[in-house]
Amino acid sequence: MFKTNNVTSRIFERQIRTPMPGTSVHCARRFYENLVPSFTIYDVECPDHSFRKFTDDGQYFISFSRNHQDLIVYRPTWLSFSCKEEDCNNTHELPPKAKRFESFFTELYVKSLASCNELICKDFFLYMENNQFGIFATSTTQIQDAPAVDGAIQGVPSIEKITFHLLRLEDGVILDEKVFHNDYVNLAHNMGVFLYDDLLAVVSLRYQTIHILQIRDTGNLVDVRAIGAYCREDDELFINSSSQLSGNCGDLVDNGLHQDQPNSNNSFLSGIKQRLLSFIFREIWSEKTDQTQRVQCLKKKFYFHFQDYVDLMIWKVSRNTDQHPAFFAVYNMETTEIVAFYQNAADELYHLFEEFCDHFHATSINSLYMNFISSHSNNVHALEQLKFMKNKATSPSQFVKKMLSSLPFHCQSMSPSPYFDQSLFRFDEKLISATDRHRQSTDHPIRFISRRQPNILKFKIKPGPEFGSADGRSKKISHFLFHPFLPLALSIQQTLFLPSSVVNIHFRR
Repeated sequence: MFKTNNVTSRIFERQIRTPMPGTSVHCARRFYENLVPSFTIYDVECPDHSFRKFTDDGQYFISFSRNHQDLIVYRPTWLSFSCKEEDCNNTHELPPKAKRFESFFTELYVKSLASCNELICKDFFLYMENNQFGIFATSTTQIQDAPAVDGAIQGVPSIEKITFHLLRLEDGVILDEKVFHNDYVNLAHNMGVFLYDDLLAVVSLRYQTIHILQIRDTGNLVDVRAIGAYCREDDELFINSSSQLSGNCGDLVDNGLHQDQPNSNNSFLSGIKQRLLSFIFREIWSEKTDQTQRVQCLKKKFYFHFQDYVDLMIWKVSRNTDQHPAFFAVYNMETTEIVAFYQNAADELYHLFEEFCDHFHATSINSLYMNFISSHSNNVHALEQLKFMKNKATSPSQFVKKMLSSLPFHCQSMSPSPYFDQSLFRFDEKLISATDRHRQSTDHPIRFISRRQPNILKFKIKPGPEFGSADGRSKKISHFLFHPFLPLALSIQQTLFLPSSVVNIHFRR
């Protein structure tokens, strides 16, 4: 649409020209080529907090206290200051007050979440944009060698208490809480929890159960279903009734949220495991039409690996897949059926991943900004990079395994910032990307190059001190927090095994 890079000309051109149908948002995002975080304030004087992220609507900035007891919520604001001198252009030095953290963020409140023996999980946070609810987690320390009792899985650690807090971010009021006792949920980077619209899925690794909760508009967490030992709501009633009729009624487990777990002495496999085994059996059975060949095929592919299938564990969950490091299963919650089962090097699954990557993210329909995250299924530059990596790989099967190992994607793990839009900018993804992860730091600035003009540098992001670190031998990691739509970003550089960090603020001046 735009033929010039001058922002004034672009605004005028936008008034007199109409973009093609379905491209208005993409055309509007091209203005970010002119609005970039081109100025940096190094080593900002800021509170000693653990900064987590901006919410997806940009209204709040989430951080935690260093002792992992308190939640601190800020409102992002824009820098404003007065200049009394005659020459007040962009080269004018900022006053000392403008270089402080408080010039960009206004503290709304401090909320104590953790009790004396609990700690806030600083890597966990989920946000409901339509209600502006935040979901936080606190837990006690985990026990590595906990005994496997009440149907628990052997070798999985145990945490005495895990609490999920539903909080209204507008005023910090805790609306509801959900507690799991003597369980284990992987909270790092939202790995064991997935949020889709108003449904929250929590994966109990210790009891191999997926707890489905609904978040009501009133702020209540309501149990909807527990998928694991039982798949339908009346499965437990049916099994208990059958046991009573046969005179072999087992004691039910009374363990908080784990009342749906079968007795550890019960010979039955869990409901979801039986669904999986049935699906695998039928798939192998349908491969052959001859009865003799069917039997031989079942012996080789099913019965020989039967115990391996029985020992499989649910590891991650999203709206559309469950993952084990070796297999992927697709489960239909409504029909309680396994509809697909793949190995981690399946070409068919990789083809779906390459062609329909956005469907694996399963972003909320209420989130506007999350719909424009670049992927190889919606961006030709990302697809070219993926195909280049694939052609460069020495082992195609190992490349497929590496790509599929990220599935299911962690919930809300991608930044919707337009500066990660690969149709606008090109950057080194080894050093920075939209994925919410710590990365190895470098003393050299990270360059963002214009995609339409390959030789034009638009802006640079440099973590750490302005003139580099004096100790070049220490290993450093960096974390980048971009506002979802403003030209504002934070870079946080930390030296391993040292508590202090260097925080830089990058913004458009």
